[in-house]
Amino acid sequence: MLNELYLRAFTISEGFDEEYLSNIPAIKHLRLFAFRRPVTFFVGENGSGKSTLLEALAIQCGFNPEGGTRNFNFATRESHSGLYHSMKIARSIPFPSDGFFLRAESFYNVASEIDRLAESGLSGKSGYKAFLERNYGGRSLHEQSHGESFLALALNRFRGNSIFFLDEPEAALSPSRQMTLLARIHELVEDDSQFVIATHSPILMAYPHAEIIVLSEDGAEVTPYKETEHYTLTRRFLENPEVMLRYLLEE
Repeated sequence: MLNELYLRAFTISEGFDEEYLSNIPAIKHLRLFAFRRPVTFFVGENGSGKSTLLEALAIQCGFNPEGGTRNFNFATRESHSGLYHSMKIARSIPFPSDGFFLRAESFYNVASEIDRLAESGLSGKSGYKAFLERNYGGRSLHEQSHGESFLALALNRFRGNSIFFLDEPEAALSPSRQMTLLARIHELVEDDSQFVIATHSPILMAYPHAEIIVLSEDGAEVTPYKETEHYTLTRRFLENPEVMLRYLLEE
C-alpha cells in the first residue's frame, strides 16, 4: 500500500469562470483539502458538485476532460467546467505516468477513441487483437455490454503504480459486479495505486481503507461509512421494504 499518496492535496481559490460554481456550497466553501487515504470517495446528492470536483482534479493531473488515460487527447463536446482554472494541486514527485479517468457519461466516446487509436497505431488484425487482449479483455469495448466493458477496463487496463479518477463507476454494474470492482480496487491499492471516486454506491463506499467526504449544503465533511445517508437509507429500506414502500407510495 502507498507510503506517500500521489495526489496529496488541493486548494481552490475564490472567483470562478462560471457563476454557477459559486452556487455549489461544497465547492464554494472548500478552500483546502488534504488526501489521507489511498481511496477517497466524494458522495452527495445530485448536483452537490462531486463530479465537477472529480473532473477538475483529473484535468489538473493531466487527464483528458472526457476521460481515458493521460495520453488521450480528443474532444467530442466541450462540456467540462472551468473549476480546474481555480484549483491548484500538491502531488508527489515522481507522479505516476499511468492511470485512467473513467466517466460513465462519456464512456462511449472513450471506447470509440480506443478503437481509433488501436486501429491506426497497430498493423494488421493480429496486432489489433493482441492490443485488445492485453488491455480490454480481447474484444472492442463497443462489442461488450456497458457493464462488461466497465469491468473489462478495470480488470485488464487498470494496473498498479497508477492514479485513477472514477466518476460513478457503479452506473453500469450489477451489485455482484460492484463487489468484483471493489476487490479489484483493493488489489490495485495493494499495488501502490490511488483512487478518487465520485459515487452513490453503498457497496463501493464500504471499502475499509477509504475516506468518505460528504458534499452537502453545509460544505464538505468527512463522514464514517455507517453515518452516511447512502448506508442508513439503504439499510432501512432493505430491512423493512413494506413500510418504506407504504410511506413512499401512499396517496
